[in-house]
Amino acid sequence: MVHERVRLTYAFDAYCGWCYGFGPALRAFAAGNADRVEVQVRSGGLFSGGRAAPLSAFPYIPAANERIAELTGAEFGAPFQALLADGRMVLDSAGPAVGLVALRRQAPSRQVEFAGALQRAFFRDGLDLSAPATYEVLADRLGLDPRAVTGALDDPAVRAEARQDVREVRAIGVEGFPTLLLHTPGGPRRLGGPVSSADELAAALDRHLA
Repeated sequence: MVHERVRLTYAFDAYCGWCYGFGPALRAFAAGNADRVEVQVRSGGLFSGGRAAPLSAFPYIPAANERIAELTGAEFGAPFQALLADGRMVLDSAGPAVGLVALRRQAPSRQVEFAGALQRAFFRDGLDLSAPATYEVLADRLGLDPRAVTGALDDPAVRAEARQDVREVRAIGVEGFPTLLLHTPGGPRRLGGPVSSADELAAALDRHLA
């Protein structure tokens, strides 16, 4: 008997360190439960509008990253650490929100993987997620057509879809990242938290579906 898969929304931001730490658990959970869950990834716009600013404007980031590494095992690469020390790169979540849609349009079933690839490009490799050259690198790594991906970055429909992602996250009441939500008849229910393991997420899903 084939059961219909349940829908989950993963609200994240590509520049969110806690999302980076949560990524491996999410990917393992999504892969291990692929027969019963469909995960949609939506960008939350953490550093948008008035919050878009240079890295130096967020002096709490190094200490937060130490905590993230301690609790999740996440590794922050030397190129990213150099970016952090320099402090001039502007965090603007609009860039990776558009980038995620550009990647997602090439292979919608791989969107959880693409979210992780964006985060590793920044937190490990120190790449600017608003730079088209970054998406050439990512497309090559992911086996996608670089011209199709970079061409989509300037597509008004792709940009509109990215803005809609952010609106959707706000409309369902997400206030922090990462947030994994199970859609139920009674409304969205949160699964786990930023340091949940894949097994803990699966157990939480079991409880909700019981």
